[in-house]
Amino acid sequence: MRKLFLFILFVFNSCDQNTITLDKEILSNYNIVSKHKDISDTLNIYLNKTLGTKLSLSDQIQSKSIVIEENKKNKDFISIKLTDSLITISADDKENLFYATYDFIEKFLNVRWLSSDYTHYENLNSIKIPKDFSYYYEPPVLTRTVHSKLFYENSNFANKLRVTDEAFPRYVPTARVHTFHLFLPYDKFYDKNPEFYALRNGKRLPTQLCLSNETVLNIVKDSVRSFFDRFPSSDVISVSQDDNTQYCQCNKCSKIDKSEGSPAGSMIHFVNNIAKDFDDKTISTLAYQYTRTPPKIKPLENVLITLCSIECDRNLPIENGCKDFASDLDGWSKLTDNIRIWDYTTQFTNFLAPFPNWGTLKPNVNLFVNNNANWIFEQHSNNNSELFELRSYVMAKLLWNPNLNFNLLIKEFNDKYYGSGGKYITEYINTIQSEIEKTSFFLFLYGDPSQGFDSFLSPDNLIKYDKMFINALKAVDYNSGFYKRILRSKTSIDYAILELYRKNFSELYKLTNYENGKKSINSELIERLKVFDQVTSENDITYMNEMGFTVNDYVSNYQKALVLAIKENKASGKRVTLITKPKKYANEDPQVLTDGALGGNSFYSNWLGFEGNDLNAIIDLNENKFINSLSINFLQVTNHIVFFPLQVEFLYSENSSEWKTLGTIKNRFKLNPKSKVNDIQTFSIDTDGINARYVKVIAKNLSKAPIWHHGADLPSWIFADELIIE
Repeated sequence: MRKLFLFILFVFNSCDQNTITLDKEILSNYNIVSKHKDISDTLNIYLNKTLGTKLSLSDQIQSKSIVIEENKKNKDFISIKLTDSLITISADDKENLFYATYDFIEKFLNVRWLSSDYTHYENLNSIKIPKDFSYYYEPPVLTRTVHSKLFYENSNFANKLRVTDEAFPRYVPTARVHTFHLFLPYDKFYDKNPEFYALRNGKRLPTQLCLSNETVLNIVKDSVRSFFDRFPSSDVISVSQDDNTQYCQCNKCSKIDKSEGSPAGSMIHFVNNIAKDFDDKTISTLAYQYTRTPPKIKPLENVLITLCSIECDRNLPIENGCKDFASDLDGWSKLTDNIRIWDYTTQFTNFLAPFPNWGTLKPNVNLFVNNNANWIFEQHSNNNSELFELRSYVMAKLLWNPNLNFNLLIKEFNDKYYGSGGKYITEYINTIQSEIEKTSFFLFLYGDPSQGFDSFLSPDNLIKYDKMFINALKAVDYNSGFYKRILRSKTSIDYAILELYRKNFSELYKLTNYENGKKSINSELIERLKVFDQVTSENDITYMNEMGFTVNDYVSNYQKALVLAIKENKASGKRVTLITKPKKYANEDPQVLTDGALGGNSFYSNWLGFEGNDLNAIIDLNENKFINSLSINFLQVTNHIVFFPLQVEFLYSENSSEWKTLGTIKNRFKLNPKSKVNDIQTFSIDTDGINARYVKVIAKNLSKAPIWHHGADLPSWIFADELIIE
């Protein structure tokens, strides 16, 4: 197990005898000695920006020199030393030598690379270095990745923060994760060889591979060889389950899994058999969902176990709130030193939502490091999300040095990145973290802000958070970069408040008003939506979630919802009787269909769900009403097996026993592998003018996910909300 080594003789003292002060005049007598001109030039750039001076470059070490040199005595280290007047910056290779130089620049020139769009400099008169200063460091995590476009789109910035500039360094670029379908595409093999695939309930499904099938093993070996031949510079390939839990339960696979005590048993047997043929390469596989629990068999030395924490509550550190994962991590660490952690730090269904997982970030990294993980992938949003720059920075710094003081790290970033407004951003982080810690709220990666509206995102709390950002804006100049960055970060609170308006349950955030007997949208809502649209557009904030649902889609759908909200809905508040049974969501309350709240773009947000069965609902209007039109919305989230209904039929009756159909509306967007992942569709019909007391809506469920879907043969969902009758 690799330990965290950090030896520092770091004596800061106001007494002159304990500190060497190098002002411009003294520094002018120094030179830089290094065989790497690009590193020397980098140091000079920052000496010039902070002190207004540049040092000469030389091949000769003098009594006063900054020596930047490679030293092979140890592996994966950096070192900074002051001996007399000689400053020595060293590391074992050029990459770490750059890191050591950046470390020197941070420590003694007070430079902070906070984001790809902002570096903090200070105007210095001198450098102060403790006498006999000696710093030696071995980073415990050797491959450090933060899933952020700030690093992927700017390799220089990534290098300064000591993280990778790609998500999967060294990997075959087309075989990084969830690869079974790449090796045996169902459209090529399934019809003729269904035995290659998972047996589930007596039926072969192309959801996963049959890992006890010798032909499958040989095909995958050939595919792996072909991939490595095509990408000779890559030495890692993923041989891993597809993104579902429908693994093979045939007799042979089940026998292996039973003897190994985990479905990971058949997986590791399979992957080990491949790894034997590629001993100069690394075969990566997942310990994810059903394969997360370690088996008895040891992975070969060239098998990389990627252990994933997707199920865990982000309100608590994993060690406290996700003990099963911590136990599995401990189990894997006893089997292998070759562990890669795949951790998660954002809400994938709502990138912009407030996500107070701040108390978990440092403890989780420390847990991983203490269990042999020398390769960590922190899956952030990649795209802009809540406090995106801060999160990217903090995670990078923790991966480099897990021992950093987290609170000081947050404060330093905020004070420098947001200027005088930074203290209010820090106050917001501390306050929202405190609010969620008062609860037992399960902070889920696939949740929705609406789940927090009775706790840490209550109307009162949102008013408080909003005020903090307003105070931050007031604290800085309107034309400054600080103002722009604060306004950009405020979109998270604006989004949460917009979703609260949509729920229409709080007097503090009302969706509609009545003025002079006329229904209208709350003007404050309209203004907030306008600002949200403008700020996201100006700052290239493009995506709302991992399914590709865009901010433009969100704003457009919201505007369409507002059109519905001001309609004089004859069904509003009327009693709903369900003939079919809903499941789990919206408290299974049929009144969701007529409560005046509008479903959002997540199935947690005011949608009534039906798993594997149809929606069949009767609405009692209390008396005969004249009806011109009817409409109802449905949600689609294809990767979660939520599909539009095949059709929706509207019927009416005067006595609730004799029904007449008004017509059937077909789904306009038939499901296929290229269907839009996240969408809302309105099913509507106009009448010729009828009188009726009762209205029935029947929405036909697809019943099961199609064979090409990762949830093949599982019950499909339909989600409905807000019947509008005019």
